[in-house]
This record gives sequence, C-alpha cells and structure tokens, in this order.
Amino acid sequence: MSDPIVILTEEPLGADDRLNIERLVDGGDTPLVLLVPANTERHLLVDFLENLSLLEIAKAFRELTAQSTDPASERAEAAETLTVSLEALEGLGSGVSGEVLDVGAVQGLVAKVKELGAAQAVVITRPHAVADTFHTDWANKAQDQLGLPVLHLYAGSGFIGDS
Repeated sequence: MSDPIVILTEEPLGADDRLNIERLVDGGDTPLVLLVPANTERHLLVDFLENLSLLEIAKAFRELTAQSTDPASERAEAAETLTVSLEALEGLGSGVSGEVLDVGAVQGLVAKVKELGAAQAVVITRPHAVADTFHTDWANKAQDQLGLPVLHLYAGSGFIGDS
C-alpha cells in the first residue's frame, strides 16, 4: 500500500476535482484522507478586498454586513461538504476517509500529515486573490511547516495555485 495523500478542502468536491485526484492516484492503491475545517478562519477585511478584486461588489458589501455564523452551523456546513466530497471521491485509491477539523485548517492538515506519515498533501480551495498573491494561503503555510511540497488546486478546475 502506498503512503496516504491528505487533502484539505474548503469547498465541496465535484467531478473536476475527482479527475484531478484520480490523476494523482494514477490507479494506485493510495489511501485518501479528506479534511474539512469547521471554521475556515476567514478575515472580514481580506474577504472584502478579495470580493472587490474579483469585481463581486454586491457580494463584498453583503458579506461585510452579514451576521457571523455560530459554530454549530459552521460544523454542520463542514459536515455536508465532507459528505459531498467523500461521495465525489468514492472508489479512488484504496479508499477514502475523512473528518471535520475543529482546529485550524493548516494546523489540522499538518497534524494529520505527520500522524499518517503522508508523503503528499493537497489543498483545494477557491481562488483567494489576496492570500494567493501574498503567499499566505493554506498551501503555502502548510508547506512552510511541513517542509514538503503541498499541491494547491483551485476547486472545480484544473488550475494549480502558486505554492
């Protein structure tokens, strides 16, 4: 059996994401471990600037004035993301398992990679203009802490982030 691949995602995975992961597994017997953070630790100002940079002006102001969500609903949303993502990756490698993280996203990814002795980590996110530009995205942070390459894919596409 191959070393596991640990995958961190903030988005429900779909067909394009399955294809990307299938290419990584390449028909092998690699176990896949999927992690979904309950709290994505987003920052209001950064989110506002990202939405503006993507010309999503209405969304920027809507999220700026939105009420914060409670931990129970964040966890429920993460659990739904995990369920959808596990279904999308079903049958790949030697099996897919997953969990919702109650700790920070990067902290949980680093801990799981070390616990399993994984040789590969993947982060799947939607594009985050500010974090990606300044290399403060999850993939870069995890790579700095792990000392191994972390593949950064954009959800629903074949595009690779700069990590």
